[in-house]
Amino acid sequence: MANARNGGAGPSRRGLLAGATGAAAALPLIAAAAPRTHRPPKARTLRMDMTLRINGRDHHVALDPRTTLLDALRDHLQLTGSKKGCDQGQCGACTVHVDGRRVLSCLTLAAAVQGRPVTTIEGLAHGESLHPMQAAFIERDAFQCGYCTPGQIMSAVACVHEGHAANDRDIREYMSGNLCRCGAYPKIVEAIREAARATATIGASA
Repeated sequence: MANARNGGAGPSRRGLLAGATGAAAALPLIAAAAPRTHRPPKARTLRMDMTLRINGRDHHVALDPRTTLLDALRDHLQLTGSKKGCDQGQCGACTVHVDGRRVLSCLTLAAAVQGRPVTTIEGLAHGESLHPMQAAFIERDAFQCGYCTPGQIMSAVACVHEGHAANDRDIREYMSGNLCRCGAYPKIVEAIREAARATATIGASA
């Protein structure tokens, strides 16, 4: 009768449903009987014991040897003042000092600075007293969104120490590696000029 209703063209709807249900029930049994493919264990990440001297304190960490200084600071030491901008060494937001010289921490391996003094924006002030460059940036409104400001300040301090803050042209030249998307460059130059004078005054009175 079922074939008669279907015009003898093939199995009935009930038969198709019954067949599909049986196939679904058999799938777990088939999967259980199938041979398991062997998956090799994941390779363990090699870690290297390091001692990083950051802002006058030693930090003992175990890091992948490929870890950059920027990632070590931000992800492992929770010193997030240094910013990750381009991660290609082109914006200057990650600038820190190593041995008193400015470096791009996104292009510097943490392993390469073991035992060498590293200064970040967090270590620039002396207790509650701001560094003259930090105070000048605030006084001159030399920032807007503030994202690039830590790197700008670290580069600006080095610019003065390197003797490149004698005039606005030199300041612009030696600060050209630090980008400000907000375009606060005129105020940044003013702040550096003011901090350079303050630093010279402090040095003369010491």
